[in-house]
Amino acid sequence: MRKQLAVLAVGCLTLGLMAALGSAQGDKASRPSPAAKASCALADGKSIAVDYSSPRAKGRKIYGGLVPYGQVWRAGANDATTFVTSADVMVGGTHVPAGNYTIFTIPNQDKWTLIISKKTGEWGTDYPGASQDLARIDMKAAALPSAVENFTIAFDKTVNGCTLRMDWETTRASVEITKM
Repeated sequence: MRKQLAVLAVGCLTLGLMAALGSAQGDKASRPSPAAKASCALADGKSIAVDYSSPRAKGRKIYGGLVPYGQVWRAGANDATTFVTSADVMVGGTHVPAGNYTIFTIPNQDKWTLIISKKTGEWGTDYPGASQDLARIDMKAAALPSAVENFTIAFDKTVNGCTLRMDWETTRASVEITKM
């Protein structure tokens, strides 16, 4: 009888764990800041991909408010924003070897700084520090003609590569990327 109860208890525990794991996966899909992806196709079948979470403005003051000026920001929400390139590229004139990275930004009113970190896998707010930076690159900041509700990272194709842009509220930050 004890053996049957033990087997039943293990079975119930297993089902409970499976339900909890399934619920955790469902939570990711139903987050207020859903997962998003941007990519740029480069020559010779090479590419750049960015995975991020897209927060919503919801009537809040974003830059200089929710996202303070002059401080490291995770460029999205939830998990850290990833930057994966299958080719060596020049980002704003700085060499970035093919590989997997995490990106952060430092927003300011007149220009932004893009931080490409060698450390990957951290939670979005856990900036690992300047010792893990591969590069800090100036980004252009410009006003958008109308407000953007959803934080968006996108690529615009150019002759030699693409422009990485981040749009939210009434601000666009951008940087040129070319294949080496």
